Amino acid sequence: MGFFSFMFISVTLRFFLLRATSAVVLDSIRHLESIRDGTSSLVSRDGSFELGFFTPGSSNNRYLGIWYRNIPVQTVVWVANRCNPINDSSGLLTINETGNLVLLGQNKSVVWSTSSLKQAQKPLAQLLDNGNLVMRDEKDETSENNLWQSFDYPTDTFLSGMKMGWDFRINLTRRLSAWKSFDDPCNGDFTYGIELDEKLHTYPEAIIRKGSAKFYRTGPWNGLSFSGSPDLRPNPLFSYGFVYNNEEVYYTYNLKNKSVISRIVMNQTTSVRQRLVWIETERIWRPYNSVPRDQCDNYGFCGANGNCIITENPVCQCLKGFKPKSQEGWNGMDWSEGCVRNTPLSCHDKEKDGFVKFSNLKLPDAQNTWVNKSMNLRECRDKCLSNCSCMAYTNSDIRGQGSGCVVWFGNLFDIRQFSSSGQDLFIRMPASEIEKGRANRKVKRAVITISVVVGVVCGMILAGLYIRKRICLYEENVTTSRNESQEEDLELPLFGLPTISTATNNFSVSNKLGEGGFGPVYRGMLVGGQEIAVKRLSTWSGQGVNEFKNEIKLIAKLQHRNLVKILGCCIQGEEKLLVYEYMPNRSLDSFIFDQTQGKVLEWPKRFQIIFGIARGLLYLHHDSRLRIIHRDLKASNVLLDKDMNPKISDFGLARTFGGDQIEGNTNRVVGTYGYMAPEYAFDGLFSIKSDVFSFGILVLEIISGKRSRGFYYENHGLTLIGHAWTLMKEGKEFELIDKFLRDSYDSMEEVLRCIHIGLLCVQQSPVDRPNMSSVVLMLSGESALPQPKPPGYFTETDIWEGDHSSSSKLLLSSTCDMSITVVEAR
Repeated sequence: MGFFSFMFISVTLRFFLLRATSAVVLDSIRHLESIRDGTSSLVSRDGSFELGFFTPGSSNNRYLGIWYRNIPVQTVVWVANRCNPINDSSGLLTINETGNLVLLGQNKSVVWSTSSLKQAQKPLAQLLDNGNLVMRDEKDETSENNLWQSFDYPTDTFLSGMKMGWDFRINLTRRLSAWKSFDDPCNGDFTYGIELDEKLHTYPEAIIRKGSAKFYRTGPWNGLSFSGSPDLRPNPLFSYGFVYNNEEVYYTYNLKNKSVISRIVMNQTTSVRQRLVWIETERIWRPYNSVPRDQCDNYGFCGANGNCIITENPVCQCLKGFKPKSQEGWNGMDWSEGCVRNTPLSCHDKEKDGFVKFSNLKLPDAQNTWVNKSMNLRECRDKCLSNCSCMAYTNSDIRGQGSGCVVWFGNLFDIRQFSSSGQDLFIRMPASEIEKGRANRKVKRAVITISVVVGVVCGMILAGLYIRKRICLYEENVTTSRNESQEEDLELPLFGLPTISTATNNFSVSNKLGEGGFGPVYRGMLVGGQEIAVKRLSTWSGQGVNEFKNEIKLIAKLQHRNLVKILGCCIQGEEKLLVYEYMPNRSLDSFIFDQTQGKVLEWPKRFQIIFGIARGLLYLHHDSRLRIIHRDLKASNVLLDKDMNPKISDFGLARTFGGDQIEGNTNRVVGTYGYMAPEYAFDGLFSIKSDVFSFGILVLEIISGKRSRGFYYENHGLTLIGHAWTLMKEGKEFELIDKFLRDSYDSMEEVLRCIHIGLLCVQQSPVDRPNMSSVVLMLSGESALPQPKPPGYFTETDIWEGDHSSSSKLLLSSTCDMSITVVEAR
């Protein structure tokens, strides 16, 4: 069984009685004995699973089943007599003379039995630690040779180690079917299994059906995953595999961490297939993921030759080279009739047909396909071109350079578009469509070339006018005062002090929004009605004139939706003011660390904030004219607009790099403890990776609702990072999630992925941390996640001692002559 060892409590002709409340083992009888309802139950050796009689919901019927033993909410994972209940407590389980398990009801009538092909001399029944009930011959020392096992006859639940699919050697099909209802475990019409036609060599894929109709497809297996299941990727909870040969075709998964309890279950009532994870602290099952996920997962939603793109409006688009079969229906958002070709194929003249490559697709329904695992892609193309009915082809296995061949006949159904996952598909097109596509590309290239040329010329003209204007302004400003020349250098609109004073009601206390290391921040309104936020440099501020100028010069040149926008400044006498767009929802820390406000910020919005901060940092590190390192990224420096979109603020401590420079050092360490990277706090080294470290802390704070600074006072010396790392190693990272979030996410996978990314960002060594472009891809679900190495600041001691200095050394910095400024959060 691979991952699972054959640990067991044996049942042979020495048998036990079964019930759902206690576990009693009788080990003295070696001939046929009875197992009666209400007497005892069979428990796996590690105590994870229990076999016995149970009554579901409000029903009065009795069933023989297997359930999780240590979960207070009885969760049945397998039922023997699911459609043939016993109406009283007369249930009797026994081993008959042929060595099969037999369940008897009233008047000794057979309710259910196993049917092993081989008779055992000494039949032995075992309940394994993975929940599999097996029958084998005690004389057969090879424990793999089961005469019968419950895993071959699954009900509504797919457990770790199960196989879902076909065994051609014994003509066995393993598939799931939902319970009819909460009270009735009989087979519903909501089913899930692997489908293929062995004789026709069709491409196998997993399909959910509602009755006889297809309801959802995973897409065919391509060697790495199902092409329509982008969420099926390496993760910390489970591994998965697919076997496809002449003897078997099946899908399976195995839990990596035995302390995690997870199952896949079919739900007839909601018509979803869910992966659930047991959360011990809350005593509930949490969804990890579920399908269908959206409209595009509904089978054939866009009809034949339609492409479902969930980010488009409308979501259904015809494939290039096709048009709606019914334009009227299409306009009315009825896409059921699908699309037809613009131009018919010239099937009998192979020279007039070709293929167009479509990327990142969920491959079409594989019902009308043909597979050959030994062909290469060129041979596959020729094979398709030689058949008038062949509409598309691709590799059957995309690992490495790709191998194998699969071709489609007839219309292409149930295609959807992904941003970066999915697979390439080569669709047959008439030569006229291919030439049209080439012509369109030429026109586009010409338009782009002309646009670039015009843009360059216009840019040169504008640059000339700008230079001329700057020269004139410079000549005019030679005679102005020192303050005026300073103001002009800052390249920002200038506000007069009376204007700002009026807008803020003379810097009234009632207008004060908060206070940071720079000084107080006031809310104001200009004469035209525009709301503003005004930062006023305090005389006692740890940030002085240099930081003030630095922030103006930097932020005036930055334009990004996730960076706060500066409107102007004011320098008059001792007054130094910055004028920003007003953020009505203030700063992020006022939400995630507040018991009341935290309830407002549900998971979709928190994920949007995480993603927005990541995009803002990506712009600073890679896409802006200068490489900018913020050096003080924290929750109080992330502001939220009216739609709760995040905007990074406070660039007083930021540093710029030119060209390819990515690292610097300083003798004055400034920032906020709890967010500073170790190499910066201890050695004064800062880089884009020190911002990445701060981002990782921020992600963990957003998910947990706990402050990084001071976390260890209530958690036995562990920092927030150390706590998250420990939970991940124990497979319990879901315990980190803020209690306010636990009812607001549909898929735990996205939350756990963010925790994983946060821990990748806070690794001890800067080299190990990802850059922000990689982080954005990871957050998009478009990149596999490596396992994080141990983080920096694992415990309180690490914060103060680091690798090479004591508390006093860090504070005094006597070893490297640095001065340290701690910037308090607002």
